[in-house]
Amino acid sequence: MTILYIILTAAAFLAAAILYWRTRRLLGRLDCMLESAVNGCFSESEYTEDMLSRLEARMYQYLSKDRQDRRETAKERDAVKSLVSDISHQTKTPVANILLYSQLLLENKSLDEGPRQLAGQIEMQTEKLNFLIQSLIRTSRLENGIVAVIPKKNRIRELIHDLPFPAQARAKDVEYTVAEEVPDICACFDKKWTVEALSNLVDNAVKYTPSGGKVTVSVQEYEMFVRINVTDTGIGIQEEETAKVFARFYRSSHVQEEKGVGLGLYLAREILHREDGYIKVASVPGEGSVFSVFLPKETGE
Repeated sequence: MTILYIILTAAAFLAAAILYWRTRRLLGRLDCMLESAVNGCFSESEYTEDMLSRLEARMYQYLSKDRQDRRETAKERDAVKSLVSDISHQTKTPVANILLYSQLLLENKSLDEGPRQLAGQIEMQTEKLNFLIQSLIRTSRLENGIVAVIPKKNRIRELIHDLPFPAQARAKDVEYTVAEEVPDICACFDKKWTVEALSNLVDNAVKYTPSGGKVTVSVQEYEMFVRINVTDTGIGIQEEETAKVFARFYRSSHVQEEKGVGLGLYLAREILHREDGYIKVASVPGEGSVFSVFLPKETGE
């Protein structure tokens, strides 16, 4: 009985040792396969009928397809970069020339009222076309990584100070104010692109605020975020449209007569998303809107 027990115990230890050795060999091969995959030099070894060999074959197929997909994606991105560059270059001169000719026509004192109105329409539509082209180029560059958003520690005061005064506010007799007391705090954002995003919000606020109204920029500090509010006393947004206004090319049926292509809010949201921030809107139709930008806060000097 004792001898049988010893034999069985020895057999169990031997079986455990063999299982342990096979497991270690399996894990070792899997580790080598994964390391090769990470380094981009994975290749299929001699094929056998065991399960590990089948797994290796499947991984090789997957990685081959993944490499092909990445090559195709890179090729498409390069094509988009080239297309955007071509559009930017090829449209600049014709659009500038059309604007110049229409302005020369408007300056011609001998021009009758009918042709003068047509020249004015040409100028207005050309400016709209130029705005659309430039908006599409900026959006495409951002989406395709041609121009990267690089967030870093910046002061909120400097960001607010760099916001350009909206020229349309003076023309429409809209009061534009920036809060005098801006906390001396830091947040993580790309200054150039964030100025672009906030300027889009301010321009939208002025555009949809009637004469005699107000547009205000203010700052609030929270524990994790810095909040920048762009508040207006404009026409407001219907509740069912608040979720749609950030979509590309979306324009409410209530503002079709206003200039615009529906890219400003979309671009602002995309910029903030790349900075780990976000944007929200609260609005009451007929009373105004508040667009709030949240930037991740940085502590310290």
